[in-house]
Amino acid sequence: MDKHSIVELKPIGVIHSPYKTPEQAPCQGRGLIQISEIEIFTEYVAGLKDIEGFSHLIILYYFHQCKTRSLHFTMPTDITPHGIFTTRLPNRPNPLGLSVVTLVTRQDNILRVKEMDVADNTPILDIKPYIPGIDERRDVKIGWLQLFWPGLRSFQPDQEDI
Repeated sequence: MDKHSIVELKPIGVIHSPYKTPEQAPCQGRGLIQISEIEIFTEYVAGLKDIEGFSHLIILYYFHQCKTRSLHFTMPTDITPHGIFTTRLPNRPNPLGLSVVTLVTRQDNILRVKEMDVADNTPILDIKPYIPGIDERRDVKIGWLQLFWPGLRSFQPDQEDI
């Protein structure tokens, strides 16, 4: 396969969120209590079988309203440019996003979730179950971001997490 081959992705659904524009969406979703709905298109509903058994989901989506692309970014509170791959900003070569959300309920093709931090009508590309023993990491470094979030320097498990 040629390294510049085109990858085609087809949305499997759409997010309905309380945030009508990207500017209204929070920069991170963890802890948000607002409910968003993920509408799964009819042809993909069978893929939701047994999803109710999971408390958290990983949602992959396309930042469809992102108009700019850049390999560097300077935070408003910083003077140093950083590589786009060290951020979670949407203005990347492939504007893909990822959120870990809490599944509240499922009704037919609608997943009601908390902790979703994207604008209304964002296309969904995939859903994966969040699996603690696989998805969690210990002793995590967060690079230059530790200057802005010193409390997140590393994850040290509580005794009950071990």
